[in-house]
Amino acid sequence: MHGIRSRGFIRIAVANEVPYGFMNADGQAHGIAPDVAKHVLGEIGIHRQQWVVTTFGSLIPGLRARRFDMVAASQNVLPARCTQVAFSVINSSYGEGLLVKAGNPLGIHDYDWFLKHRDKKFAIVAGPDELRFAHAVGIHDSQIVNLSANADALSAVADGRVAAYAATGLTVARLARHSKAVEPAAPFTQPMVDGHSVRSYGAFSFRKDETSLLTAFDKALDAYKKTDAWAHTLM
Repeated sequence: MHGIRSRGFIRIAVANEVPYGFMNADGQAHGIAPDVAKHVLGEIGIHRQQWVVTTFGSLIPGLRARRFDMVAASQNVLPARCTQVAFSVINSSYGEGLLVKAGNPLGIHDYDWFLKHRDKKFAIVAGPDELRFAHAVGIHDSQIVNLSANADALSAVADGRVAAYAATGLTVARLARHSKAVEPAAPFTQPMVDGHSVRSYGAFSFRKDETSLLTAFDKALDAYKKTDAWAHTLM
């Protein structure tokens, strides 16, 4: 944390994923993770931030390469990721969803639908957990289409290039607000992985050598989570 204080600001990465962490039209960082991070960092005396936009798959490599100091993208805490970076206490919890064409003409309500329709395409953004879930269910790589950003899902689904776009339930719901040509698949059955219905737990990530920063951040985040203001950021 000494290096950050000497520099005068902290560098924070987002993956431009609504609603978890994104830059708005004015170049300001917003979302579940950035809004919480700004408050918590202020509580520990770090008031200036420099925001960095990168792909989801580059978040951990970029953090480890010291291109930024922390990640505010509500990354799911997974054992494989814990071997590479240090996570804060949990900040959010979320399930999955599918974005489909308005009216859901294909009748898609779960990942398993793609096991019965091997000619249909299943879109994801490269890097997030949906690829792992798709493989666990049995969806073939030949069916999977990688998009560069979740905003690209609107046209991909509406134009019929893919049958559905897989993301977290919150992301799917927020995307659907931007186009009448798409909607969240409803009802939707969560994918099963290792015999359990999927549930993800998002947190902030730091380099493993930033122990003083993580300790201070966790203490302030724990206190903030007891307030109505914190709960409001998740709505």
